[in-house]
Amino acid sequence: MKTTKKETTPRQPKPRPRAKKPDGESDVLANIAAMPPADRVLAERLHAIIKAAAPALVPRTWYSMPAYARDGKIVCFFQSAQRFKTRYATFGFMHEANLDEGAMWPTAFALKAITPAEEARIAALVKQAVS
Repeated sequence: MKTTKKETTPRQPKPRPRAKKPDGESDVLANIAAMPPADRVLAERLHAIIKAAAPALVPRTWYSMPAYARDGKIVCFFQSAQRFKTRYATFGFMHEANLDEGAMWPTAFALKAITPAEEARIAALVKQAVS
């Protein structure tokens, strides 16, 4: 009996479907939900402020921290106080942010609470960062 090529060729397993890349926003929200209450309140408020001030920024996690990117590059991020065992959380900007002001400018801010004054300042900084 004659064997065909099909019969002699080893059977290749079917390729497995690729795992979906996690949605940046849901990943950030899950990360925020896992934070201790004090950090969670700050992160949730900060997330809302950033989304309103700069809708073009894409939420994603960066070293397991909530971050916001433009063109795949991190512009700003939130560090929880608990994760780094500090007495305050940090809201920071990367070099992609357009915050240049003279020869020296701040790139990170300590956060203990977000009052209306801080909210306005954060929104202004985020808008400037993406301008």
